[in-house]
Amino acid sequence: MRVLLIGANGYIGRFVADRLLADPAVQLTALGRGDDADVRFDLASGSPGALTRFLDAVHPGVVVNCAGATRGGARELTRHNTVAVATVCEALRRSGCGARLVQIGCSAEYGPSQHGSSTAEDAVPRPGGPYGVSKLAATELVLGSGLDAVVLRVFSPAGPGTPAGSPLGRLAEAMRRAMQSGDGELRLGGLGAQRDFVDVRDVARAVHAASLSAAQGVINIGSGRAVRLRDAAATLARVAGYGGALHELDGPPGALRPVIGHPRAESVAHRTDVLGHRAETTGHHRADTVGHRVDGLGPRSDDHPAPVAYPYPDGCGSWQQADVRTARDRLGWRPRINLEESLADIWMEAACRI
Repeated sequence: MRVLLIGANGYIGRFVADRLLADPAVQLTALGRGDDADVRFDLASGSPGALTRFLDAVHPGVVVNCAGATRGGARELTRHNTVAVATVCEALRRSGCGARLVQIGCSAEYGPSQHGSSTAEDAVPRPGGPYGVSKLAATELVLGSGLDAVVLRVFSPAGPGTPAGSPLGRLAEAMRRAMQSGDGELRLGGLGAQRDFVDVRDVARAVHAASLSAAQGVINIGSGRAVRLRDAAATLARVAGYGGALHELDGPPGALRPVIGHPRAESVAHRTDVLGHRAETTGHHRADTVGHRVDGLGPRSDDHPAPVAYPYPDGCGSWQQADVRTARDRLGWRPRINLEESLADIWMEAACRI
């Protein structure tokens, strides 16, 4: 089976490439913008005609699209997540290769969901931000294309290669800095959010299974279990061997919730606030808390506090949990790697920078 993989250099694409290359029945061709791609092509600016000619020459049986952007303004997200997919769909319609399309979607397409619920594929999508909107538009293009196609809606990927700018990546980096500098306390914000984490290697297994299956439509890829970020932080501290105290900044101004450990008076001046949150809400915080400004990951000014930035700016609110029964029934897929193993691999990469 010849597979054309688009976006092989991305976070998910790298693991999809490894998984497909491990299958001796797969002949893999990588298409992307980087120099190490087998064929260089920019979906956001390239023409459907040019891609059609390439498809007719290579004649793949499956096209897997892992390309896209997670950050940027609405225009940039639309170019890379929606226009690019329109190019793929149009090229496949024009081509005579008859390839199956496996498109990587995301849980941000659903938007906020009710606390305690599991989101199934028939839920009405209500994305809460431009990223989710751009990905949902891409999904609708795929579903309306008339192609043999499936969209895998991936929830919150974790594990090796986790981007440093992601919530888990920033958490690991903050812990690494605290351990390297001997900080006895770490202040964390935004730990109340609950997300469905799924290891990126399990995502790659799902892509492989979808490539071989006849399943169409939308299929959720997740663990089926929401985990509070504060629990993930405590687990990461344990696997990292961090002996300091973690304090959560969520709640009313000045409120401190212990996550693990206990505050030590001598380490008040060595506290780090990560994940974008500050203790200050009006340029200062209450004197009955600790009486000192919270130090962050870079220079700060009490006179010019930065705005609060939540760790999950995906427009999905405080809760997401996937209903993964469709993946089990139609792909024969189940997640295998637990979150602790994913976090351990994230920490191993962060620890290499110490």
